Amino acid sequence: MTRLLFSALVLLVSNLVTASAVAQGLPDFTKLVEKQGLAVVNVSTSRTVANGPRIPVPEDDPFYDFFRRFGPPQGPREYESQSLGSGFIISANGYILTNSHVVSATDDITVKLSDKREFEAKLVGFDKRTDVAVIKIEASDLPHVTIGDPSKLKVGEWVLAIGSPFGFENTVTAGIVSAKGRSLPQENYVPFIQTDVAINPGNSGGPLFNMDGEVVGINAQIYSRTGGFMGLSFAIPIDVAMDIAHQLRTSGRVQRGRIGVVIQEVTDELAESFGLSKPLGALVNSVERGGPADRAGIETSDVILEFDGITVASSRDLPRIVGQTKPGSRVTVKVWRKGKSRNITITVGELKDDQVSEAPGPARADQGSNTIARLGLAVSNLTSSERDQLGIDGGVKIEQVEGPGARAGLQRGDVVLALNNDDVKSVDQFRDLMKQYEEDARSVALLVRRGQGAIYVPIRLDDR
Repeated sequence: MTRLLFSALVLLVSNLVTASAVAQGLPDFTKLVEKQGLAVVNVSTSRTVANGPRIPVPEDDPFYDFFRRFGPPQGPREYESQSLGSGFIISANGYILTNSHVVSATDDITVKLSDKREFEAKLVGFDKRTDVAVIKIEASDLPHVTIGDPSKLKVGEWVLAIGSPFGFENTVTAGIVSAKGRSLPQENYVPFIQTDVAINPGNSGGPLFNMDGEVVGINAQIYSRTGGFMGLSFAIPIDVAMDIAHQLRTSGRVQRGRIGVVIQEVTDELAESFGLSKPLGALVNSVERGGPADRAGIETSDVILEFDGITVASSRDLPRIVGQTKPGSRVTVKVWRKGKSRNITITVGELKDDQVSEAPGPARADQGSNTIARLGLAVSNLTSSERDQLGIDGGVKIEQVEGPGARAGLQRGDVVLALNNDDVKSVDQFRDLMKQYEEDARSVALLVRRGQGAIYVPIRLDDR
């Protein structure tokens, strides 16, 4: 009997310890939601959209089908488009943060608070490049969020979102930080926080909280093949968003720095070609004539390693770092050039609205071709008119390609502008440059012009 009683007692203690461990391992979000949920709002928008011709008779009229098929257009048929999103109050006097794509193309914005009060909101400003917008409602003494520090977030840390997915207001979802500093296609100015928090349409613009109840991000995007949540969601770090909000509130516009270069990622092969010990930095493959980088002396084939004391680990880092630099600032840029690092001082320009440049005219065949055997290329000199059309001083045109060049992706019609750090001026000079790599080099990098852009292409040389 004593033995049975002892066994039962051991089992009970074991269960209590297990339950305690489970309770300690799973966070309790209730207090966070009760306190911070008051500052989360529902954002609904509407706009009038024209959608084709208007039929002058109702659908049940006998002549409706006749007019639909044969009648002339009678003016646009209009309908009201509505959408839902989320937002959160950042000040007691009614300033609210949300996503640009939620409110930028609307006629009316309505904000619904957690206490069911509704307000018409005014659009203060928005920034499409970061997808941040500020709206304002006329109210006072509003509950508002506490702003956190996203740099202190750790991968694996618990985070929580509150929003209105599919219109279900004040919905709470939780998960962990999956990664930090994510770069997404066409999103060069935001180092996204990746989470596995369930985010769906309607969550856009809502806050991402840490366990201290501080906002660390704005839920903005998901990766999905179905249109719904698949475990990959992305938030704009709140420090980025608050900087944008401050500029929109004070000046109505956002200023960003620019230096006038086109860059690409440094791969293992490119690092080897340029004498870098490891792939890092941003490789400059084009410098805008007369731009800030050109005036400072930055050259094609330079690898930018640091900008204003900030390490450029990847080419994806540079646009964000430069964009956050105030136009007019004088900063030091550390570059790698011809096997050595050097510092260059540059005055940062201002990024204007996107501009579209015209494509250069088509290149024409020239005076025969010459073979660069180890690259698998047959090349020809460009005429002066072709160089004028392309806006370049040198270069040679690829007439035929095979072997290493073909495997690297080169094509007939490409124009070779440089070999590693050296500009290519002519076929003979190109051949002389290649002689330097006939013995020991395992790879070289060609700066290739194709259409409007230029890119460094690493080529693995055939063994001899």
